[in-house]
Amino acid sequence: MNSFPWLTILTAVPLVGALAVLALGVRNKAFVRWTALAFSAISLIITLILWHSFNSTADGFQFQELHAWIPSLNVSYRVGIDGLGLLMLLLTAIVVPIGMLASWQIEQRVPLYFALVLMLQTCLVGTFTALNFFHWFIFWELALIPAFFLVRLWGGSGSAKAAMQFLVYTMVGSVAMLLSFLAIFLATKTFDFTELAAMAQNGTLMPAVVAKLGWHLLTPEHVALVIFFGAFLGFAVKVPLFPFHTWLPSTYSEAPSGTTILLTGAMSKMGVYGFLRILLPIFNPEMQKVLNLLLWLAVATVVLSAYTALAQKDLKRIFAYSSINHLGYCLLAIFAVAKFTGGDAALTTQKFAAMNGVFLQMFNHGLTAATLFWFIAMLEKRTGGVRGLDDFGGLRKVIPVFTGLMGIALFSSLGLPGLNGFIGEFLIFKGSFPLVTWATSLSVIGLLITAIFILGVIQRVFSGPLKEKWAQLPDLTLGERLALVPVIGLMFALGLYPQLILGVVNHTAIQMAIHLRNF
Repeated sequence: MNSFPWLTILTAVPLVGALAVLALGVRNKAFVRWTALAFSAISLIITLILWHSFNSTADGFQFQELHAWIPSLNVSYRVGIDGLGLLMLLLTAIVVPIGMLASWQIEQRVPLYFALVLMLQTCLVGTFTALNFFHWFIFWELALIPAFFLVRLWGGSGSAKAAMQFLVYTMVGSVAMLLSFLAIFLATKTFDFTELAAMAQNGTLMPAVVAKLGWHLLTPEHVALVIFFGAFLGFAVKVPLFPFHTWLPSTYSEAPSGTTILLTGAMSKMGVYGFLRILLPIFNPEMQKVLNLLLWLAVATVVLSAYTALAQKDLKRIFAYSSINHLGYCLLAIFAVAKFTGGDAALTTQKFAAMNGVFLQMFNHGLTAATLFWFIAMLEKRTGGVRGLDDFGGLRKVIPVFTGLMGIALFSSLGLPGLNGFIGEFLIFKGSFPLVTWATSLSVIGLLITAIFILGVIQRVFSGPLKEKWAQLPDLTLGERLALVPVIGLMFALGLYPQLILGVVNHTAIQMAIHLRNF
């Protein structure tokens, strides 16, 4: 099981980079930036090596490492990845350099800023590779620290309030989740995700918990639901799921754009990852009991967030609500897949499609949303921080290259066929419709509203009469164009040939769906 410790090295590289940039000090800011970018590039190279070496047809986790850690608590250092974990590592490795490039103009406390970015990357890698709750929860919680300070110290005028709101919401969810897993540990004496999933599958997990912690005022079913909702809250806040989403718009809008890229491109995926890695395999029987409620919440997340985006005037708030909307599609599909646990062949095929759609949507949303906030950062740099929807008009006349490339990212977010945003949403709706027809039909409203507000952004920012004060606005530099080429190219590549990802993650998606069928 203990092969070459690729995952441990991948976790350590950004941390070493953080210490390195802190040691460099503030005397040479350019060198600090390039050093941080170099360490993120090393992480990307290691991730690509893992991608190349990954066996896409093998069951279980690969590149596993297992070492005794805290024997008295039955806690081991166990890491490993399947297709889902590998995909999240690749997304993180791509999004972090984008966030750094979008933060290139930051001048205050430069070593601290880039060190915190690298620390956040370490926490993300640890979260996506840990297979033991104790180990996993450490990284889950530590990720809050660099994220909080990145928002608080470099954000806008309302950053103090936004950072505190972000911290309080996520801490409350994390505490609830921790209490649920402590209850499970007291009954099972294990934190291992694989062992807990096996116990849930054979029906012994919750009876053991209830027997240990049963309270005479609650029925066994109610005890199980309380424990489930504790774990559920931690992930629902992180995604976020309606109505636990209110921290996100202010946090995204007040954070510096480079930090917003990290939050929406990678950190929000921690919540969806938790639904897939923990809630579905460990709490599926409890999810079944409240599935209609969860589906209504998913529909509300999709539709209401899109409707709210339609009313916004700030570009960052528009795409903050758009992020909630797009991740709502993932939750819709997850709850749809959880609804049917039987062996019907036709429905099983649809579950495979929906699960693959979730994987693709997580990656594609992370890539597209990060790119859109990168464009907003470049626009703010040129306009002195202006980003109001009504502050522009006719920009295509003076910055045609910027307009064209951002237009590609906007159409990707809209789900235009031929770009990466289309296939994930298509598979989600294709798979979810036969499983939960009413919820999927209502969620289509979100697609319509998304098209309206994205086309509205294109019209009001890039079309119409040009305002005089923007007549000399500079277009993208050669360096900016070269930096954007790989990202835009990847949007086309995944749109035209999604098998680049599906070929690697399909087996994992099928295995997850089959696991649910066996409940």
